[in-house]
Parts: sequence; C-alpha cells; structure tokens
Amino acid sequence: MLLTITTTARPATDLGFLLHKHPGRVQEFGRSFGTATVFYPEAEEERCTAALLLEVDPIALVRSRGKSSPDFSLSQYVNDRPYAASSLLAVALADVFRTARAGRCAARPELAGTPLPLELRLPALPCRGGPELATRLFEPLGWEVDAQAVPLDEGFPEWGDSRYVRLTLRGTARLADALNHLYVLLPVLDDGKHYWIAPDEVDKLIRAGEGWLSGHPERGLITRRYLGRRWALARTALARLAELGDETEEQLEPAVEEDAPAGESAADEAAAAEAAAQGDALQEEAAQEEATQEAPKAKPLNLRRREAVLAKLEELGAVSVIDLGCGQGELVGALLARPRFARVGGMDVSSMALTIAARKLRLDRMPDSRRARLTLFQGALTYTDKRLSGYDAAVLMEVIEHVDPPRLTALERVVFGRARPQHVLVTTPNIEHNVRYEFLTGLRHPDHRFEWTRAEFAAWATRVAGEYGYQVAFEPVGDDDPGVGPPTQMGVFTRDQRS
Repeated sequence: MLLTITTTARPATDLGFLLHKHPGRVQEFGRSFGTATVFYPEAEEERCTAALLLEVDPIALVRSRGKSSPDFSLSQYVNDRPYAASSLLAVALADVFRTARAGRCAARPELAGTPLPLELRLPALPCRGGPELATRLFEPLGWEVDAQAVPLDEGFPEWGDSRYVRLTLRGTARLADALNHLYVLLPVLDDGKHYWIAPDEVDKLIRAGEGWLSGHPERGLITRRYLGRRWALARTALARLAELGDETEEQLEPAVEEDAPAGESAADEAAAAEAAAQGDALQEEAAQEEATQEAPKAKPLNLRRREAVLAKLEELGAVSVIDLGCGQGELVGALLARPRFARVGGMDVSSMALTIAARKLRLDRMPDSRRARLTLFQGALTYTDKRLSGYDAAVLMEVIEHVDPPRLTALERVVFGRARPQHVLVTTPNIEHNVRYEFLTGLRHPDHRFEWTRAEFAAWATRVAGEYGYQVAFEPVGDDDPGVGPPTQMGVFTRDQRS
C-alpha cells in the first residue's frame, strides 16, 4: 500500500526536515506486520514528493493474532492488506512520522506551524461508503477531494464498482494536521481495524483529533468506526469530545444509518451486519442499565456551560461581547442568534478554527444585517491588540488552561489592563471533578497546560481582580458535586466603577 505527500512550497525539499527523513536516502522500518519504506520519487526546489510504502507480510500478520481468535481460512493469507490502505498504514504512518505528527521540527521550527500547499495521494483505499463518504469526511477539513471509485473490472463495466477508491487530497494545511487527518480517517473509511482495540484508543483519538474532530459534522460516525463500534468506548469518546469541543451530545451522536454500498461481497455485508448487531446490543445494554437506574439523561456539560455564559451576559446587560478564543464559533453563533447583542466579536489564534467557524456560521450567505454585527479575526491573547477594546463584555470560555503558566501574566495585562471591558467571564475546568470521568487519565485535553482546583482558581481570580480594579464572583457550571465540586468553574469579573 502506498501514500505520497507532495508540496510545492519553495524550497520544497524542506519537506524532508518536517518529516525528519532525508530526501537523498531510502529508509526502511521493520514492523510486526511488515516493512515500511520511506523514499522520495522527486526532490527539487519547486516540487518534492515523499512516499510511504508499506509491504505487509501476511504470515507475520497471522502469527501476531491472539490464540483466542483462531481462524484457519485461506483469507488470512490471501487478502487486500498488502495493496489497500487501511489501519495498518495508519499505524505505520504514526510510527514512522511520529515527530511530524506532533508538529515538531527542531531544524526548521517555524515550518512546523506553517500551512503548506499539500497533495496527498492514496491509489487504493477501502471505503465502505464510496467516494461520497470520503468527500463527507475530508471536505469539512478544508481539503479539495478527488475520490474516484475503482471498477471491479475495467473490461466489464457492467459489474459495477468495487469498494475501493483512488483518493487525492489537495489543500493548504500544516503537515501535522494532514498526517493526523489520515491517521484517524483511514481506518474509519475502511471501517475496520486490524489490531485489538483497547481503552487507550480513546486517548489516541482525542489527541489525533485535537482542533478538528469536535467540530466535524460526521464526528459521531468517525468516533464509532474508529473505535470499532465498541459502544462503551464510543460513548466515552463522544462525552469527552462534547466536553473538549462545544457541541451537544445529541449532535455528536446522531442516529445515522450507515449503509454499505452496492457491490460489496456477502462476507463484507455479513461482517458489517455482525458489527452493527454487536453495537446495537451494547447500546441496548447501556439503555437498559440507564433505565434500571432511572436516571434522566442530563444536558451535556458544554451546552450547560454555553447557556450559563449567555444567561450571565444577559443578566449583566451586555450589548457588545467578544469571545476570546472563539474556536469554531459555537458561542459566537449563539450570540448572533440573540438580537440584543448588537456587536459580536470572535478572536482565535488558529486560522483553521476561524475558517471552520466562518463555514459553520455560513458567513458567505449571512444576511447583511447580521453580518454587520459580527467581527472575526486572528490574534493572540498575550499581545496587545486594539481590536479587543470597546466591548461591554469579554468571554474566555475554556481558554486560560491552554496558556503556558508563565504567559498568563501577559494575558492578564492584555485583557484586564488594556482592553478593560466592563465584564469578563472566565470558565475553566475544575480538576477536582476529573475523578468522576471514567477512562480519563491525566488532564481533560492533551493541550491543557494546567487545570486548577477551586481554591487555585479563586486565588488567581482574586489576585487579578485586585491588581486591575475588578470585583469577582464565582459560580458553578454543571452539577455541583458535594464531594468534588462542579465540573466547570466560572469567574465573573466586574470592573470597579471608580477605576
């Protein structure tokens, strides 16, 4: 199976620095299931292409299977795994390009954060859902998608198409983002993984999907397929995405029937039916357990957090509001939906997040009256920016924990010292509540620099209020657990009229 990555950003050979693989060398990496080879078919200043070739050893793959799953069929040895991209290619990509996926480049540190013109090609990709599904998964991420169905036999077109597609993606993105998109979506398109799915797969999905999965319109389908339709793991992942992103659980977990495309074999259909049946059984079991406990389904935390912020802004009488760290625009959209907010701003450090926000808000089709109320722009909270001034209220919703502690002082100076809105609303996770999240290891998000206890947040907020002439009050968001407190804590800062 083959993956090629091409760039035309001059000098194009800088691709070698990003991938940490020299264009002048052929490198091989042994894996338990075969050999991964990285080479460069072309390496010129104007255009450079890196290729990842994975040669699967079917005998080694069989020997790696557990003794608890005996299978003596010939299909173990004669199958499409050496030729068609699958979870095996995703595993090889993750191992071989580990540093590139993490967005690190010691030799050219500025390159790692720079979007590049990229073209990704996969000549043979199993896709249970056809070219349409490939488009649905990659297009919302900003890729121009060219997915062509591969016919069963070009000599007999009446036989129809196979379950494979030729996939080409073109766009401008950070290389790390492109690699993480492939890492997650290759097994999703194949709708199968060829290794044991353990609970730590949830953490892998959350890490690789950082910054894009929580806002993806097909996140429910992606999560279920990535986790092999294991309902308990999928439910955990969806709950964490609801916490880390800003979408309701109902949107994250849509009831979508995933039909197999025509032309699949009976064995494929049977396997899909069995997997779906197992998922249904798990879902039914979970539903029965919930019914037994007679616990009503609560609103997801992210929705309750957004509602709490909106209610507080209305209570404070704010007319103009800026969302600092607006992400993909969920709060901005909610503010625009309420005419009382005559001026709405949204700022984020990520240009990709702002692009997605513009698309989700339908900025190109937004009525002029609403568009006139909105300002979206890129910026950083640690640098003085006159565009932040002039608003009644500023919101930092789940933002400060993404800032390195030494840079919090700069954020305080920019928001409370220079912009100086009448009100500042700050929400942040309560780390004491983390013990209530099953399967959670470490912090709630891989990008969190810290998470505070209630006492630590109160100490920080009280100090900042005192230094910059504000009063601060604290409110819980979510169920206020008597033992560990609420999942989210909110500080409401109001500027002292004398200052």
